[in-house]
Amino acid sequence: MPVLQIVVYGDPVLTRKAEPIKNINEEIVELAQNMVKTMHSVPGIGLSAPQVKTSKRLITVDLSVGEKSEDLIILVNPEFVSQEGIVTSEEGCLSVPGIQEKVTRSAKVVVKGIDLEGKEKVIEAEDLLARVLSHEIDHLNGKLFIDHLSPLKRSLIKKKLKRQLEEKKS
Repeated sequence: MPVLQIVVYGDPVLTRKAEPIKNINEEIVELAQNMVKTMHSVPGIGLSAPQVKTSKRLITVDLSVGEKSEDLIILVNPEFVSQEGIVTSEEGCLSVPGIQEKVTRSAKVVVKGIDLEGKEKVIEAEDLLARVLSHEIDHLNGKLFIDHLSPLKRSLIKKKLKRQLEEKKS
């Protein structure tokens, strides 16, 4: 299982709505396994397929960062059933390296999706798990966490990220 390359801000795949997965085949299972390995290697607590340059509706989440196998969540075609409350907390993203900002999200969410065996899963989450699920579903809809910030703050961050990209190229 290879560790996949995580794309960063500026890659167009991050701003496109990901395609629904019609059937869970060997390719999807392998992608999910590679995403888990990649997420744990960074280490991160969430990863979406668009972040590894694959425009599919697939996310992996593991708040234990590989410490507890029962904490691993792999969801195909996840969507919100409900969202309630609001909470603001600091957030970062593997695709937006070096940036941490306070983001307001739902305090509690109910998310449904399909596991790799094709069974429907419903997850009731609050606190950090609700935040990570919301963050990863945003990726599937072509949104980054910085899109939740004020226009001024977002503009400043985008300029900083573009400067970083240009410095890497030169």
